Amino acid sequence: MAWTRRRFLRHTGLGLLALGVPPSFVVRAAQGEKYSRGKVLVVIFQRGGMDGLNAVIPFREKSYYASRPSIAIAEPTAGEDRALDLDGFYALHPALAPLKGLFVQRRLAIIQAAGSPDNTRSHFDAQDYMEIGTPGVKSTPDGWLNRCLARSTQNTTPLRAVALTSGLPRILVGSAPALTMTAAEEFRLRDEAMTATLQRLYATAQDPLFQQASRNLFEAMESLRGLVSGAGALSESYPAGRFGASLKEISRLIKASVGLEIAFAEIQGWDTHVNQGGASGQMANRLKELAEGLSAFYRDLGDRMEDVVLVTLSEFGRTVRENGNRGTDHGHANVMFVLGGRVKGGKVYGRWPGLEPEVLYEGRDLDLTTDFRAVCGEILSRHLGQKDLAKVFPGFQLPSRPLGLI
Repeated sequence: MAWTRRRFLRHTGLGLLALGVPPSFVVRAAQGEKYSRGKVLVVIFQRGGMDGLNAVIPFREKSYYASRPSIAIAEPTAGEDRALDLDGFYALHPALAPLKGLFVQRRLAIIQAAGSPDNTRSHFDAQDYMEIGTPGVKSTPDGWLNRCLARSTQNTTPLRAVALTSGLPRILVGSAPALTMTAAEEFRLRDEAMTATLQRLYATAQDPLFQQASRNLFEAMESLRGLVSGAGALSESYPAGRFGASLKEISRLIKASVGLEIAFAEIQGWDTHVNQGGASGQMANRLKELAEGLSAFYRDLGDRMEDVVLVTLSEFGRTVRENGNRGTDHGHANVMFVLGGRVKGGKVYGRWPGLEPEVLYEGRDLDLTTDFRAVCGEILSRHLGQKDLAKVFPGFQLPSRPLGLI
C-alpha cells in the first residue's frame, strides 16, 4: 500500500500534523515563545462507569446500606476503613482521603446525581454521547471540547489542546487542531526509517509550505521537547501508572506557558461487575489512584491552580443494589468532581433524588438531577469565557439558575 503523507502521519501518531496544521506553528512555539498565563481546562474521563454511590456516600440513607450488604462503606465514626464525613449527609470513600483536605479548603466541589440524561447502558454509546455532547444523537460529527476551541481562534499555539492519550479522543475530534502525546520527550518519530520516510513525503509535497517546513521540523520538535522539559522540576510525586504520568505531563505543559488551554486525560478500570470491594478492593484501588493523582496535581501547580479548573466525567453510574457477584452493574446518574483555585468548593452540589425504591430511575438506578452539560457549560462560560454555548452543546439550554461552581 502506498504511503501518503496523511496516512504516514496517522500511523506515526503525530496527530497535530495529521490534522494538517502547518509545522511552522510548531517551529514558532519551539523557538521559545512564551504565552501569558491563561485559563486552562483539564478534563479527566473515568472510563468504565464509576460507582458514584461508593465514591461519595449518602450515609444517612438507610436504603444505601440495605441495598449493598457486602460493598457498602461504613458510616463515619472513629476507626479505620470508614467513610470520611463531608457535611453530615455525604461522606467520601476512605480511599479518597487525599481529596478531603481540598474539600475543606473549598477548592474541590462535588456534584452528586449528575451525568448524561440518555438512558443507554452501553459503554460505547454512553461515552460517545458524553464526548460529543449530544446525548441520544449519534450523528454529531465532532466533540464538544473541539467545538469550544473552534468558537475562538485567538490562541494559535499548536499546544492549545492536548490529549495525553494514544489516539485523539472523540471529545477533541473536529475542525480545531488538537495534539496527542504521552510525554513531551516522546514528541518525535520512533526511528530513523520513519524520519527518512517523512522527509521524502514532505520533499515531494506540492504544498510549498510543507516543503519549507520539512527543513526545520525535526529541529523544532527537539526544541519543543526541551522547552517543556525545562519548565521546572516537579514538586510532587504522582502515582505510578498512566494516569499519574498524564497529570504530570499536563502540569509541565502548564508551567512551561506554551499556550495550553484544554487538556484531556483518562483513567481506566471502573467497570466493577465482579468483586468490586468496599473500603478495600479493586474500586478502592482506582479511587486511591484518582485521589493521589489529583492531590499531587493541585500541589504541584501551586499558584498556577488559580488559572486551572479540572472536571471529571464518567459515562454512567452503577446500580443502587449490588449484584450476585458482589459488584454493581451499569446504572444511570453518577458523581462529578470539580477542582480549581477559583472553584467554590467545600459543597456537594445538585438535588439529591433519594434511594427509596419508588424514586429510583427505572426502578434500579440513582435518578439524574444535574445534566453534565450544565456543569461543563458553566465552567466553559465562567472560566474560559465561552459565550456561544448553544454551538458547543446544541439542543441544550443551561438552567436559568446556575450551580455557582465558579
